[in-house]
Amino acid sequence: MTSVPERVGVYGGGRMGAGIAHAFLASGATVTVVEADRAAADAARERVNGTLAKADQIGKLGADLAEVQARLAVAADASAFSGSDLVVEAVPEIPDLKKKLLASVAQVAPGAVIATNTSSLSVDDLASSVDDPTRFIGLHFFNPVPASELVEIVVGAHTSADLVTQAQGWVDGLGKTGIVVKDSPGFASSRLGVAIALEAMRMVQEGVASAEDIDIAMQLGYKHPMGPLKTTDLVGLDVRLAIAEHLASTLGPRFEPPQVLRDKVERGELGRKTGQGFYSW
Repeated sequence: MTSVPERVGVYGGGRMGAGIAHAFLASGATVTVVEADRAAADAARERVNGTLAKADQIGKLGADLAEVQARLAVAADASAFSGSDLVVEAVPEIPDLKKKLLASVAQVAPGAVIATNTSSLSVDDLASSVDDPTRFIGLHFFNPVPASELVEIVVGAHTSADLVTQAQGWVDGLGKTGIVVKDSPGFASSRLGVAIALEAMRMVQEGVASAEDIDIAMQLGYKHPMGPLKTTDLVGLDVRLAIAEHLASTLGPRFEPPQVLRDKVERGELGRKTGQGFYSW
């Protein structure tokens, strides 16, 4: 008997949204992914089905592949979220975009819990776009979602205590570990992760050591599964830059992005998704 919601919506079918959909599908939920248009929705279906098939190939799915894939639906309009128990927003870190889409979810799914997957933006600020902030919470998943063991449960000023308990049960149902964090810039994980990554970038910029050697130092010296620069490539340099700029604006100049990061983003060297970042992929 699964403890995840029966009907889950995911707004956004990119890398993170597809990963969130994968995790809920693999745990028994019926999932609807909504994208901006039909072409993007079809691409999201292929993305999710592809990761499910890979999990099945290596024996990590734990259920019949065809049955799991049959529980996935995609759409190009938020009205498809009608009847959902939970809707998770997973679109780019653009506050106005998130607020617009969250407001639409609140209208079409009045009975649903609404969650944001933001990695750094204020949950309380985003909650202002929905009619009932007591049913709004942050569920910060990590990339790649199917393999990651952590979910940050971010509690806003108006999030109900019952919802926090419910969310902890959902995270357990996904086979992941949840940590509860109050709404603050960067929460716990992004704040710490970005601080380490920015210092690693400054070391590259200053010629202290190569990206590879800095990462090896953190892997062997501090038992990181991968170093901060390889992690940055995986997350996306554009995403890291946006988070760092937000943290700098809220927490001060210690989070000011180094020039090497700005230069790489300007050149389109965004990490693994473009084939070039601090590493060549």
